[in-house]
Amino acid sequence: MTIQFIDLRAQQERILARVQENISRVLAHGQYIMGPEIKDLEERLASYTGARHAVSCSSGTDALLMALMAYGVGPGDAIFTSPFTFVATVEVISLLGATPVFVDIEPDTFNIDPTLLEKAITALENKDPKIHPLPKGFEGLKPRGIIPVDLFGQPADYDRINALAAKKGLFVIEDAAQSFGAEYKGKKACGLADVAATSFFPAKPLGCYGDGGMIFTDDDVLFDKMTSVRVHGKGSDKYDNIRIGINGRCDTLQAAILLAKFEIFPQEMDLRQVVANRYTSAMKENAHIQTPLVKVGSLSAWAQYSLVSEKKDDILSALKKAGIPTAVYYPRPLHLQGAYVYLGHKPGDYPVSEEKAEKIFSLPMHPYLTETEQRQIAEVILDAVS
Repeated sequence: MTIQFIDLRAQQERILARVQENISRVLAHGQYIMGPEIKDLEERLASYTGARHAVSCSSGTDALLMALMAYGVGPGDAIFTSPFTFVATVEVISLLGATPVFVDIEPDTFNIDPTLLEKAITALENKDPKIHPLPKGFEGLKPRGIIPVDLFGQPADYDRINALAAKKGLFVIEDAAQSFGAEYKGKKACGLADVAATSFFPAKPLGCYGDGGMIFTDDDVLFDKMTSVRVHGKGSDKYDNIRIGINGRCDTLQAAILLAKFEIFPQEMDLRQVVANRYTSAMKENAHIQTPLVKVGSLSAWAQYSLVSEKKDDILSALKKAGIPTAVYYPRPLHLQGAYVYLGHKPGDYPVSEEKAEKIFSLPMHPYLTETEQRQIAEVILDAVS
């Protein structure tokens, strides 16, 4: 028995006929760029999330970038976000000449800590790094926006974040790259902030067979801007360029594949809950293992199932010996990455992120993981920490 970290083949076996049918339809009409499947996908996913508008695009990274461009973010702007995330969240800030201001995470959810977020905003407003760590050059920065990350599939604390943003006059962009399908207090992820950006990278809960992404908003003005930015800043036609833009379109073939996958997505979300609950039930009582906490009122999309343990190395060694795949998200927080040396941070600035990076690891997680496979995984882990 070979256990897959993410089993796309099992999923494909369920929907192969529909995928092939959808691809054949695209081949027949020949509209490979912005074909009818694009609008169909946007409308279906907007309806699913409860958002008024959806804008498909070329990747989750471009989804974040296009949202920031629609807000006109640039030099002198400070964007508050987590250092415990994939680099895409932060690199789009830097690409526009703005500055990321990192805020540490909650130790149980791994999402941005709203209490520390308020301290970071206050520190920047008062130009006082004694209140909270600030990047080099903070004297010339003004608070502009917040990008909470719904890490591993669980939405951040949007009630507190949105209230703080409204109080301070900041926008909020939900980084929902891992949380499409999740819920927060009765609302779907991608409908929890001013704008949301998700990813359809193949390993995501809803993934295509390449790169893809989508942006969601209720704001008509932002929707028009992001639609324009997606096609080189297009105005009335493709040779009327009214703003700086990018080539950010989603391919019609990827939209066709996503439409096939979306038909079974609600069932796959239910299966993800079953898989996650089996893991937690098997390991939650062990003193050497921190299992994921999903807050009351939230539902995780379980993009990853991650454990924290001071015996991480022993566990990973035992799992590798047993032929069970694992991954580490994320081994080094962004404030300690070489690309962000220019911000002037040092070890100890964001202690929770640093501690979790040393102890966290992720197990195989997908809707088609069997009870037998999970029992084997749990037994190896429990033996390793005994």
